[in-house]
Amino acid sequence: MCAYRIAVFASGEGSNFQALAEAANTGALGGAELALLVCDKPSASVVRRAEQLGIPAFVFNPKDYVSREAYEREIVMRLEELQVNLVVLAGYMRLLTPVLVERYRGRLINIHPSLLPAFPGKDAIGQALDYGVRVSGVTVHFVDEGMDTGPIIAQRAINIVSGETSESFSQAVHGVERELYPEVVSWFAQGFVKLDGRQVTVSRTSGQV
Repeated sequence: MCAYRIAVFASGEGSNFQALAEAANTGALGGAELALLVCDKPSASVVRRAEQLGIPAFVFNPKDYVSREAYEREIVMRLEELQVNLVVLAGYMRLLTPVLVERYRGRLINIHPSLLPAFPGKDAIGQALDYGVRVSGVTVHFVDEGMDTGPIIAQRAINIVSGETSESFSQAVHGVERELYPEVVSWFAQGFVKLDGRQVTVSRTSGQV
């Protein structure tokens, strides 16, 4: 069994899931492996990606459960069975309850298509373009009880050029996401990330987790 195991939560196409899987296969994920995909949409393309890559998946329909807490308790049980070290949200479109947030506090991360705290929530790319900012980007952050309010781990800026469209800027953002997310996950796998309150430090001299 790999010493460091991650579970990826996704609801859609799964491009970040694919990037993480490819990084794991090439050794660029710091020695981590993808232990599980968690998906709340059985018809999502990410489910087919997991099948093609041979990665186990827990796919569920939220309507089959009496509450969000009920399906999250089942998710936690599966994560614990697999000894998952880090939960990675990658386009997972459901708000989390304290069942998951409390259990994996400090080991639960998300990627967001803006430079937080600017433009949290839905359609961050559209928000940035509508506001007229000249620079936006990508943020990887810890997940807490709020909407994109957790401590920031890493950010990467992207210039918005004249005439930029939502489609063209989305492509630029997604390209950066696919580079940054595996890098950040590799930091966790190698024990480089330390959290103290809202302050996050990344020390390349830390030992293996």
